[in-house]
Amino acid sequence: MDQKVTPLRPPLKWAGGKRWLIPKLENIWKKHADKRLVEPFCGGLSVALGLQPKTALLNDINPAVINFYQQIRQGLALTISLDNDEEAYYRQRTEFNRLNQQGGEDNTTAQLFYYLNRTGFNGLCRFNKSGGYNVPFGSYKKINYQRDFYHYQSTLSEWEFSNKDFADLDIKDDDFIYADPPYDVPFHQYSQQGFKWEDQVRLAEWLAKHKGPVVLSNQATERVIELYKKLGFKLKFLDAPRRISCKTSGRKAVKEVIATRGF
Repeated sequence: MDQKVTPLRPPLKWAGGKRWLIPKLENIWKKHADKRLVEPFCGGLSVALGLQPKTALLNDINPAVINFYQQIRQGLALTISLDNDEEAYYRQRTEFNRLNQQGGEDNTTAQLFYYLNRTGFNGLCRFNKSGGYNVPFGSYKKINYQRDFYHYQSTLSEWEFSNKDFADLDIKDDDFIYADPPYDVPFHQYSQQGFKWEDQVRLAEWLAKHKGPVVLSNQATERVIELYKKLGFKLKFLDAPRRISCKTSGRKAVKEVIATRGF
């Protein structure tokens, strides 16, 4: 009898991550596990690491995220200083922005991105319109930094990573698509380009054209519900934890819509 491999924990902190959704997604995925998993918005990588597909196309519009995963594939170990200190944080943030705006496809940029992710406020990933990472210092009492990511290397080496607009992905008819776009909320500056309502509509229409299985998760706003109903998706609603608030009492559940098609 094959033993089930314990999924790896996501290497990044990620506001809005979907580890909590893995049990629900596994029930859908297990009938399609021979297919390629495609994530147009792979973010913190919790879904791919949770489902453990044999083949995957994992995309994100944020180049710093994809560079980090590509560097892990090559064997990422940290050599920079990892100081949980406000002055050090802003100094490293300045250096990250300098490198990232020059192209940022290198080992040092990946190290700095990890440091900022672990040290900044609550796993936020936020860029201004000029492309500058602007998440404030997190003020944690203690941070357990990882010094290397070698144990992720063999898993990620089997997957393809890309940094494109979702509509430019090379999709096969039988791909299993899981889409987790930025929530339909006023804040949408996850990347320099942002993700506006027009992009939500463009995504929904793109997903509706796919011939294979599709799963989407988003905040259950009225217009998201109406959009996916109109396109023929089946909808389910769940309470999702929200972890942005700095106070435990402020981390309230929000309504999440799970839209499916092609099953």
